[in-house]
Amino acid sequence: MLQATWIAGLLMCGMGVAVLGSIKMALARRLDLNEARVGGLVSVFGFAMIPVMLIMGFLTDMLNKQFVVVAGSLLMVASLVILSRARKYWAALLAVVLLSAGWSGLVNVLNVLMGAAFGGEPTYHMNLGNFFFGLGAFLTPLLVAAILNRAGFVPATLVLAAVTLLPGLLALGVDFAALVEPTTTQAVTTQAAEAPGIGILLTDPIMWLTALALLFYAPMEATMGAWTTTYLGDKGVSETRASAMLSGFWLAFMVSRLFTALVVSPHLQTGSATSILIIVLALLCVVAWTGTVASRNRGMACAMVIFAGLIFGPTFPTIIGVLVGHVDPAVGGRAVGLFFMIGGVGWSIIPIMIGAYARRASVQKAFLIAVAAAVGLTLTAIALRPFMT
Repeated sequence: MLQATWIAGLLMCGMGVAVLGSIKMALARRLDLNEARVGGLVSVFGFAMIPVMLIMGFLTDMLNKQFVVVAGSLLMVASLVILSRARKYWAALLAVVLLSAGWSGLVNVLNVLMGAAFGGEPTYHMNLGNFFFGLGAFLTPLLVAAILNRAGFVPATLVLAAVTLLPGLLALGVDFAALVEPTTTQAVTTQAAEAPGIGILLTDPIMWLTALALLFYAPMEATMGAWTTTYLGDKGVSETRASAMLSGFWLAFMVSRLFTALVVSPHLQTGSATSILIIVLALLCVVAWTGTVASRNRGMACAMVIFAGLIFGPTFPTIIGVLVGHVDPAVGGRAVGLFFMIGGVGWSIIPIMIGAYARRASVQKAFLIAVAAAVGLTLTAIALRPFMT
């Protein structure tokens, strides 16, 4: 039941980041919104996550984790039901905020207890768990498109709402107390009363460096997901092939996570080895974005998209694995919350900068900002290495 809950939850979290992009055109027609307002609605998910994720971190540490998972699932269900009935912009906005809140609660607990669910070292269980996250993000547009074409907007969102209830129902059969050592439970109770945990995190260099790494990495993933089809279209790639290449990006993304979990992680027996992997991945991110900016023909452009998927896939799970494996479990929720809160700043702002530059120049030239983010990730990875032994 434990692994089934985690797999369902991770699939739903993947769905959460993909659902708005999958239904945005249908939602725009339903609410009579222009592209700018739809884009603003989608961006609310990322902006709302910045404060909400830290709040969910406190709740994860100080309340029963089962309650947070069930509540997160119910919030996502409520958001999709409201979205299915929305006829005004404010209703859609409320739905997106609830979606972000529910997603944040699920993501927090699932990451904090990923090791309990899948076992093994952090690089293994984080990459394996996030494989299912990526699978949810990959399957959601296909599911939504199929239902939209056959039944319409309301049935599509209600089906997603029903599916999103699954992790909450499964979580009711999990003994969350058994996943935490008794001494840790006592520590959580003490910290709930005295709340010293956040101070410990704010003076921890690994906390700050991993969060800074996410700040640089998250917008790279979001940028490739948002602008791949436009970039390839500018290179003369047909719309059908460009969509296929975007699917190829996400497939490469998932496969590389599974490969890292099953093949690479057994060779990472020390923190030093893991730090080298992060540096190598960061340098390859620079190569991927530089190649994307420098590509002169369709073949190279398509190759860089797939190459980016292979490199991006294990980058995030390996970084968050370092954090979760380092911090005291008693403050794990707050650590993950702070991690996503800081990373969410880059996730929200850098793609906006790329979009603004793309309007003045081109998407390909705007990717220079992503190159700079990759360089920032590399420097952060190098700075992290001395603290990992």
